[in-house]
Amino acid sequence: MKILLIGASGNIGRAIAAELSGRHEIIAAGRHHGDVRVNIEDEQSIADMYQQLPRLDAVAVATGGRNGHVGPLAEMNAARYRVGLDSKLMGQVNVVLRGLDQLADGGSFTLVGGAWQPQAIVPLLSNVYMANAALEGFVNAAAVELPRRLRINLVSPLLLAESEAEYGPLFRGVPLVEARQVARAYSLSIEGAQTGQTYRLGRLD
Repeated sequence: MKILLIGASGNIGRAIAAELSGRHEIIAAGRHHGDVRVNIEDEQSIADMYQQLPRLDAVAVATGGRNGHVGPLAEMNAARYRVGLDSKLMGQVNVVLRGLDQLADGGSFTLVGGAWQPQAIVPLLSNVYMANAALEGFVNAAAVELPRRLRINLVSPLLLAESEAEYGPLFRGVPLVEARQVARAYSLSIEGAQTGQTYRLGRLD
């Protein structure tokens, strides 16, 4: 398969490439690195990226852009909430919408989530939880309407082991998930047959 991997230079992206490159052709995309450049916060940049590419069998997103604004609820406002909505949510939604005609019949989209709504145990992350919950809703709804047997799934790890130094203080006691485990969930989404699924990694129950 020809697989477009957006965010290929990050921890998750590198693990996905290592997992899949022996079996498939990986086209790496990123804001600063890769075979093609893309800024998922810019819809025209997404469109320009697709115009440079051949017919694809899968699109995997391993970056959420700026993810979301981290801060106490009392200090949040509409502009701060838009950080996660414009970047992590709409960035990935636009990757799907702009890529519909680029995928071959039976192709798949795999998006990336994170801290999810039923486990809102961490303060300061209301923007992140909101964007991730909306992503799950989008994937569930889009799976019903996608044409030509196209599929879509969401991979949602909690705290990546490789990111513990940076984000560990926000997720005290949360089980760590290694990037290679996340990459195997991408493999399940891309090489499997399911659609409309959210693969959660790092559950506490």
